[in-house]
Amino acid sequence: MPPRKSTATKTLDTTGAKIGEPVPKAIIDTNTASVGVPRQAESDLQEDLSALRKQIDALQQRVANAAQSAKGNAGDAMRQTQAAVKRHPVSTLVVVAAVCGALALIFTGRRAEPPRRYRRPALDELREFYDSVRDRL
Repeated sequence: MPPRKSTATKTLDTTGAKIGEPVPKAIIDTNTASVGVPRQAESDLQEDLSALRKQIDALQQRVANAAQSAKGNAGDAMRQTQAAVKRHPVSTLVVVAAVCGALALIFTGRRAEPPRRYRRPALDELREFYDSVRDRL
């Protein structure tokens, strides 16, 4: 029958580990030469929750500010684009036509390629073997 495991906390041997000595499965504190989980101080959960709520509120405010800033920047970009189109209508049409033509060439170039045939030599060998067995029967 195997020996029972000891649940008592042991002190750390500072002279050095010996070969074959079992390693304790716990936290080893080299400052106090003790093995085990140290006691945790009692904390007030209400204080922890209120601190977390304050952090969440601050994060929500930062996200709202970032969204407002992005919305404002998008509006400015839209107004600038409208002004550029009103000032230079012909060059805008040329740029749009060039972009559409480039996209059309890219997409039609991909579709024009014939589908690739993948060779599967193992499957081909298996079919040949099956055919030869069928011919023998």
